[in-house]
Amino acid sequence: MENEAINDLLKRNQLSVTDSRKKILDLFLKNSGALAHSDIEKKAGERFDRVTVYRTLQTFVEKGIIHTIPTADNAVLYALCKDECSSGHHYDNHVHFVCDNCNVTYCLDEVVTPEVKLPKAFKPKVIEVVVSGLCENCN
Repeated sequence: MENEAINDLLKRNQLSVTDSRKKILDLFLKNSGALAHSDIEKKAGERFDRVTVYRTLQTFVEKGIIHTIPTADNAVLYALCKDECSSGHHYDNHVHFVCDNCNVTYCLDEVVTPEVKLPKAFKPKVIEVVVSGLCENCN
């Protein structure tokens, strides 16, 4: 995605076009797997401090640009949302896959999260499925 497309995505979401937002969004577009806050900090270089990166990620989550992925060690990873997501409404009903060898987390968009039948009085908000194993590169 070129610079113009990144600017359009930010404007479509009523966000100011800033260097930090452009750089962080570009990182997501260039990586096939999910990114941790520390990965983003390192790859963004010394130009942006930890707070700027954190606030940018939170804003992107709130706007439906990226979504969070839980990890076994209670950390959080971030990945790009599909076009159906919008401000305050994530529709990322897909399985996440964590490779045991290279530790990359992938969004498997073509694998839909299975339906979970809950008792009558329970209403699900989020269903997250994380599968671990070997990715196609490590298999």
